[in-house]
Amino acid sequence: MVISEKISLGTHGKTDMVDITEHVAEKILKSKINNGTVTIFVAGSTAGLTTIEYEPGLVADFQGLWDRIAPDNIRYVHNERWGDGNGYSHIRASLLGASLTVPFNNRKLTLGTWQQIILVDFDNRARQREIVIQIMGE
Repeated sequence: MVISEKISLGTHGKTDMVDITEHVAEKILKSKINNGTVTIFVAGSTAGLTTIEYEPGLVADFQGLWDRIAPDNIRYVHNERWGDGNGYSHIRASLLGASLTVPFNNRKLTLGTWQQIILVDFDNRARQREIVIQIMGE
């Protein structure tokens, strides 16, 4: 069986990190699928998904990492074409990736004790994000 759902939420941009673990867990519970996998996909080219220990120190470290890898204050050819100043956002999002797959058993995500599912919005402005949740299993 395959069930598709959506989550819509607002973000602040600028490497805003939002814990969506409970949203995903809720969709699995409501699906009545006991065992399987859930694929989480963010629609858009300036946001990504990952798992992380969602605590303030690590959140700050993770955000700082992106400033070192793809700084927002250097030249991006994308900015010259569109003039929107978010070339760095596209680079960051493509490195992180737009989807994540997590197994679940007995309708519970098989995440580690300190592991949460995180949406990272890299854009240079606040956005409304659509996240597709596809639950597959038996």
